[in-house]
Amino acid sequence: MNFSLPCQTKFRRRAGALCGLAILVLAGVPVRVWAADAAHKYPPTIVFMTDFGVVDDSVAICRGVMYGIMPDVRIVDLTHQVTPFSIFDGARFLYGATPYYPAGTVFVVVVDPGVGSARKAIVAHSRRGQYFVLPDNGVLTFVEQRDGIDEVHEITNPEWMIGSKLSSTFHGRDIFSPVGAHLARGDDWKTVGPEMPVKDLVRLDVKISKLDDHGLTASVIATDGPFGNLVTNVDGNDFLKLGYQRGQDVPIKIGEKEMKLKFVRTFSDVPVNQPLLYIDSRGHLGLAVNQNSFAATYGIKPPVTLFIPRAGQ
Repeated sequence: MNFSLPCQTKFRRRAGALCGLAILVLAGVPVRVWAADAAHKYPPTIVFMTDFGVVDDSVAICRGVMYGIMPDVRIVDLTHQVTPFSIFDGARFLYGATPYYPAGTVFVVVVDPGVGSARKAIVAHSRRGQYFVLPDNGVLTFVEQRDGIDEVHEITNPEWMIGSKLSSTFHGRDIFSPVGAHLARGDDWKTVGPEMPVKDLVRLDVKISKLDDHGLTASVIATDGPFGNLVTNVDGNDFLKLGYQRGQDVPIKIGEKEMKLKFVRTFSDVPVNQPLLYIDSRGHLGLAVNQNSFAATYGIKPPVTLFIPRAGQ
């Protein structure tokens, strides 16, 4: 039996495809057309986050609404275990996840303690090219501080919503899910409603970290899940500019509390129940107690201010 014919056939097909591409290039046809065709192989992505939990049918209903509008959409569940009503935690998780997704990704966020009130439902577009469908309650704060937001529209167009009578308490189903699916489908997002000034966005009362000649002023923005580690908005590289080395004790002020913490690589570098400073898995400065809760041990409840002087001061 001759096994060379299939190989020769595959070679001819590949050579033919390359020749075809060369002909298109010589003819002046943009190669990006081919790239666009390749991109169509992959479904659009919605990243979905709520504080609904998974005990009842709320998440499944929202996903069903999305699939009903865009059947081949890919839905990634960021988490549905956000601390109930915690806009801070929602903002923190959103901030942590967005860098790992490409431009064009649609983020649908329903952490909405003000549902049914005068708070606005919006679509925002970041300078990284991502879309955010969420309540205007500050949950976008950390993403805006890092990536920038270049345009915002309020959701008012009923054609982008679901149902003839909107629920006062389930905007995740009736507004945010259908809008996210319309965006993923490629509908013109500027028809969702009127543009609103970016400066009018609601923001959490958390100051951007500031590095100056005296040191670093920042905020503790959250606790890390069940462990009680403190999460800050301090970029690890900014902390290193203060001049501290691993193994050194670092003086810090958290709110009105002053203490010294050893800067280490990981939790076990200090004895059990001892506090520490470290660079967390997302590249930010963290405060922890080895095998215990920093928040509980020291009575810290975010948000709270944080100051670290430069080394030697």
